[in-house]
Amino acid sequence: MIKLKTMEEFDKITSRDNGRLVNARKVRDGRDTGRVFIEGRRLAEEALRSPIELEECLVSDAFDSGDLVDAISERGATVFCVAERFFASICDTKTPQGIVLIAKRPVSGEIDIETRLTSSTVPLVLFLKEISNPSNLGAVLRTAEAAGIAGVIISTNSTDAFSAKSVRASMGAIFRVPVWDNLSFTEMTAWARDRNLRTMASDISAKQSYSEIDWKTPRVLVLGSEAHGLDANELAIVTDKVLIPMENGVESLNLAVATGIILFEAKRQSFSG
Repeated sequence: MIKLKTMEEFDKITSRDNGRLVNARKVRDGRDTGRVFIEGRRLAEEALRSPIELEECLVSDAFDSGDLVDAISERGATVFCVAERFFASICDTKTPQGIVLIAKRPVSGEIDIETRLTSSTVPLVLFLKEISNPSNLGAVLRTAEAAGIAGVIISTNSTDAFSAKSVRASMGAIFRVPVWDNLSFTEMTAWARDRNLRTMASDISAKQSYSEIDWKTPRVLVLGSEAHGLDANELAIVTDKVLIPMENGVESLNLAVATGIILFEAKRQSFSG
């Protein structure tokens, strides 16, 4: 890799009210929905492993960058060196790591999901209904990537999958897993029906265990929030219902845990042939 610039050669930001820092805080706080706030060395490295379009890189003047900033600059991002005393003003974490990327928000993953349904070893799409906790959502996206499913559809009235907290909890999975957001339950079921996909909901009253399902059949797995789940009308619409057997008196699992249990059963079946 060709060395592009030393840290001393990047443009300097020496005011807390600098326009680029103001804009970074807007992205961080969700007031610029066309961009993604990426904080920390690990997430910056994960962004470089993905096709996400990087626009700006804000680096503390105390940051030990190694080759990371050069690689980011080579990807087309404009790099700015921020005085350390002002860098914390743009961060979303209590212990800033000295680097923030501003990226262009990926377009809807609808096409990618449909393409991957025909090629994925686990022909499964996850539909999440009205998920409000960004950390839970990020953890689910991380699990979805590990299980190798085709993609994730997120309903209307859900938290933003590209919020700073969700991105951080996903550990970079959000940059690689196709995400299609802002679909209503009705729109999702119509899409699934048009593509001959069975819809399956997790429901404690179901008679069939998740381990008894043939997950090699293309499906949409529907999971509701821990607080509300799916209502009776929605449960009546889905093709199938399935349960995760639990001890008496236990009514529900954390969303990310329940997702992992089911998705990795689907993955296990794909390996068993």
